[in-house]
Amino acid sequence: MKNIKRVILKLSGEALSGPTGDSENACKILFDKKAIQFIVDEISNTIKTTKCQIAIMIGGGNIIRGSQIIKSIDSSFVVADQAGMIITVANGIILQDFLERTRKIQTRVMSALTMQSIAEPYIRRRAMRHLEKGYVVILTGGTGAPRFTTDTAAILRAIEIDADLIIKGTKVDGIYDKDPKLNSDHQFIEKISSSDFIKQKLQIMDHTAIVLANENHLPIRVLNIFKKGNLETKN
Repeated sequence: MKNIKRVILKLSGEALSGPTGDSENACKILFDKKAIQFIVDEISNTIKTTKCQIAIMIGGGNIIRGSQIIKSIDSSFVVADQAGMIITVANGIILQDFLERTRKIQTRVMSALTMQSIAEPYIRRRAMRHLEKGYVVILTGGTGAPRFTTDTAAILRAIEIDADLIIKGTKVDGIYDKDPKLNSDHQFIEKISSSDFIKQKLQIMDHTAIVLANENHLPIRVLNIFKKGNLETKN
């Protein structure tokens, strides 16, 4: 797509634990140094070659999911989601460290939760100003409210900061009709409307996020973040 000035890269927390393995068990390997470095290198190369402004919405599934908290200790949805939002901040500051220490990229972590000792509060105009200066902005804390996924938070922030595109960075090459890891008869879907996505009950992205993106005419691309050059060429 031409004339892409600003994007939000949605990264699951599982991406920080590496390209292999079952996402349900990702918490067994919290952080994979090589995987994080690969992602950071891809972001750095994309910025240099495309001059695109990049904000990153990070999840927390490499440490624990809200659903796992509920299952393990019988917590309420609200408590589980609040814990999950805090975890995304931890992932954000680790990603910031890699970006700044290994690639010398100015980075700002912004949180929807109040955690001023380690992250700036998310303020729309400040986030846009950071991006205009060429900083990478890492968005953490989801929406700051329970019952909304970081997929939905990514779409919401994209609307707020006038992003041109959402990129969903995953461990697979795009959208499939079935989980390709579990079904040998899976079919790759090159392009799909939001209504068909929901009708087919596809699960690679939260349906609330899909509806919100469609209502605001925001395109979404799904790609394998661990394929070299993918982020740059499909930006």
